[in-house]
Amino acid sequence: MKLKFLGIYPNTPDDGSPTIWLDEDTGDLVIQSYKADEATLRTCQEVGSVPGHTTDVPEHETVIRLPANMLQFLPRPDSEVHGDSNS
Repeated sequence: MKLKFLGIYPNTPDDGSPTIWLDEDTGDLVIQSYKADEATLRTCQEVGSVPGHTTDVPEHETVIRLPANMLQFLPRPDSEVHGDSNS
């Protein structure tokens, strides 16, 4: 796995800070962030997603809360960043 550091929560202390990496082999994002609290998990389950899809979170998954100011580090397709020249 080849990870590329993308960003860390601005003005962060020395430990325990939301961080984002890009797996350059797969394009996946690897995210360290805050675990969602029980109220957030319940709300996610109440809202649901695709009709008929379970709202349970499997053991191999988790729900995280990514601070809004971390969105600046998420990679976007070039057309979103530079404008689509075909429009």
